[in-house]
Amino acid sequence: MKFDFKKIVDELIPVFDDAGEQSISLYEKGLKIEIKNDGSPVSNGDLIVNKSISQKLSQLTPEIPIVSEETVDTKKRNKSSVFWLIDPIDGTKEYISGKSEYTLNAALVIDKKPVIGLVGVPKKKQLFYSYGFGKSFVKEGNTVKQINCKKKEGRKEIIAVSSSNNPSEIIRKKLKEFKVSSIVKVASSLKFCLIADGTFDIYAARERANEWDYAAGHAVAANAGAIITTLDKKPFLYGKEDYRNPSLLILRSDNLND
Repeated sequence: MKFDFKKIVDELIPVFDDAGEQSISLYEKGLKIEIKNDGSPVSNGDLIVNKSISQKLSQLTPEIPIVSEETVDTKKRNKSSVFWLIDPIDGTKEYISGKSEYTLNAALVIDKKPVIGLVGVPKKKQLFYSYGFGKSFVKEGNTVKQINCKKKEGRKEIIAVSSSNNPSEIIRKKLKEFKVSSIVKVASSLKFCLIADGTFDIYAARERANEWDYAAGHAVAANAGAIITTLDKKPFLYGKEDYRNPSLLILRSDNLND
């Protein structure tokens, strides 16, 4: 299968913009919330965003299967080498509570690697996206800027981003190896994007979550120059039969002092 990745992303951008606005509108009207079998919440916002993105993907690439957090049957083993991963709203708890760090996510995986990634951050009016190495961008309003992992100007210290203010001992030990001076808590796949644009230097996590939680942000960060592996420096690959993530280590570059 051959695809024009840029054309696909260009077609998806307005869909992500619309779905992001829709997520805000639904929140303002009052969300309908249910609890899933795994104990996590799902809102009508998650489901409507999922429908919008899925419909567009089916239209653009009808031959590619779609795996979405909201519709996947985890009892069925994933046998595809080419597939879409969707997490319509990553950070549903943040979304429900009115916070700004939730994201909309879609990634195209080919041969175990995410090659396209879109991460919308509706409340910050941002859309991060990528369609190839050296081709990562952020759209803010009508302005599009290419991003890379070069450290933001004027920043000297090494800063980690984390989903917790109090990471486990294993993660603290790993961060110490890289001489991290401070940890900033950020929810959702926005963490990946803030390494992709040089805001933060490192993210380390034990085994957690599923492939759809990481894939879109992974594409944006890796294509911006980030080094992404497991904690023991093995390749971080997708297309596992059960969709479960291994541990994760994202480095802005080989030398975090550069």
